[in-house]
Amino acid sequence: MEINVTKSSMPDFEEYCNEIRELWESHWLTNMGTKHKELIEQLKSYMQVEGVDLVTNGHMALELSMQAMNLSGEVITTPFTFISTTHAIVRSGLTPVFCDIHPYDFTMDVSRIEELITDKTSAILPVHVYGNVCDVEQIRKIAEKHGLKVIYDAAHTFGVKYKGQGIGNFGDVSCFSFHATKVFHTIEGGAICYKDQAFGEVIKVMKDFGIYDEELVTETGPNAKMNEFCAAMGLCNLRHIDEEIAKRKKITERYRERLEGVEGIQLSPVQPDVVSNYAYFPVVFDEKLFGAGRDEVKERLAKEKIGARKYFYPLTSQAICYKDRYDVGKTPVAARVSQRVLTLPLYADLTLEETDRICDLILQCRKVVVK
Repeated sequence: MEINVTKSSMPDFEEYCNEIRELWESHWLTNMGTKHKELIEQLKSYMQVEGVDLVTNGHMALELSMQAMNLSGEVITTPFTFISTTHAIVRSGLTPVFCDIHPYDFTMDVSRIEELITDKTSAILPVHVYGNVCDVEQIRKIAEKHGLKVIYDAAHTFGVKYKGQGIGNFGDVSCFSFHATKVFHTIEGGAICYKDQAFGEVIKVMKDFGIYDEELVTETGPNAKMNEFCAAMGLCNLRHIDEEIAKRKKITERYRERLEGVEGIQLSPVQPDVVSNYAYFPVVFDEKLFGAGRDEVKERLAKEKIGARKYFYPLTSQAICYKDRYDVGKTPVAARVSQRVLTLPLYADLTLEETDRICDLILQCRKVVVK
């Protein structure tokens, strides 16, 4: 049986049908209807945040946030992320400045941020990668010292808590993806979390073409509204989210039982003070110590119809559309990790037997290394 790297969690068919039944009665399918409003209120409670707005996807959450802040010049970010993060900066008329990552949790290396700040810097855009939480305290101190905005790409961290707080409380804004492959999804969708209510009012206008009322258009905004069917899926999935995360935890624990301590394999750390959502299971292979490289392991799994992903490879700074624009040599840790990392299958319906099979195949790739 084929095992994909991920599989979307879904409610029972009848549950979703019941949730959307009233849409056939009202014929209100989009434009901030009852499902949209209900999901916002439930997310505020679950995520423990002051303000939430819903958009079409996590990418638009990033773009709209930067545009609503009227940023200019340079934004310090990481190349070790999904291409959307970099695209959002560039498409907003800004210049990404790439900071290297920490070699153990793969988040932005805060010790390298200040050396990248210039008089053109307007914001820092870190990424909570794989569900690992950035050094939010140090980033806040640096931002306050230099008068910079902080926008978190929190696409991987729905449901994560840090020191008892919902992860959406950190930075000026936190942007989430509710894509079908995420821990929590609305089929397609995203959210912007914020504290500044004035900022929230701007987002509400911008996401609807910048239309303030029937006669006034005050912003140059896109169509970034979440429709009612997506919001309904979110309402269904939110009822089961804790159960889904608990299932992911069991799979993650089995992976750790089987792979932790194996020479040549580096696993993502268990971070102190963090309640995880078990979003991804990245493994970094050291070919010199393990005896097989990332690509060999991936090919071995593929032969058995098991999907694993080079997530993230290549770096966003290496994308063809940015050819010769950025110096990858300035982020050597990110480059090294990207060449060695493989994310293993992880989703709520994955069984422990399937997890063991994946681990068995990986360990069969190991070769005796003569030192």
